[in-house]
Amino acid sequence: MLKKIAFGLLWLGFVVYAFFLAPPEQPGTFELIKNLSIGQWQGVNPLVIALFNLMGIWPLIYSAVVFIDGTGQKIPAWLFATVSFGVGAFALLPYLAFREPNNQFVGKKNILLKLLDSRVTGFVLTVATVVLVTYGLRGGDWGSFVQEWQTNRFIHVMSLDFCLLSLLFPTLLGDDMARRGWKNPQLFWLIALIPLFGPLVYLSVRPPLQEVGIESISKQPATN
Repeated sequence: MLKKIAFGLLWLGFVVYAFFLAPPEQPGTFELIKNLSIGQWQGVNPLVIALFNLMGIWPLIYSAVVFIDGTGQKIPAWLFATVSFGVGAFALLPYLAFREPNNQFVGKKNILLKLLDSRVTGFVLTVATVVLVTYGLRGGDWGSFVQEWQTNRFIHVMSLDFCLLSLLFPTLLGDDMARRGWKNPQLFWLIALIPLFGPLVYLSVRPPLQEVGIESISKQPATN
């Protein structure tokens, strides 16, 4: 219960900060978002371009865990994961607040789950992330980015959203590792403490989920 309250308060605090305390919205924000979305990047700081696209990578990282985690939840995990493609942590925090611990996978993997569970997906996301980070760091203007972060609500909140998604991933990591038979605290913290690339490497090397039927669970001997 305490964890649910903490996630709820964090979500509320993030919403209040984003809409009432963050820097003001700047004219041309909608045009910037449109251009970033359709690839018209002329004149846009490469750091902003990289960050915007990385905010599309993060929901895919979370989807590779949340859709699987959601098979054992009473709430529709797919809804929160899908909405996160548009609003990031604003959608994932309520899921983290309402979900229950789930360290088992029961059932069959459909095509979507097989795709999300595949190491190939993790590898592709890792390569795309390396390209984006390299592009942003090599061509970006840090002075301009800091100024935009201080004055532009969209870039300010997007940056905080990125940081929040990095901090929240370990809350799902433990159950996902347990579902795969990985019980290694050192490995957990290694993945958890490396922002962005820790989760990506995890998706690229984690063992695939084993399909377990409900009847198999019911036949297991009871333990006292």
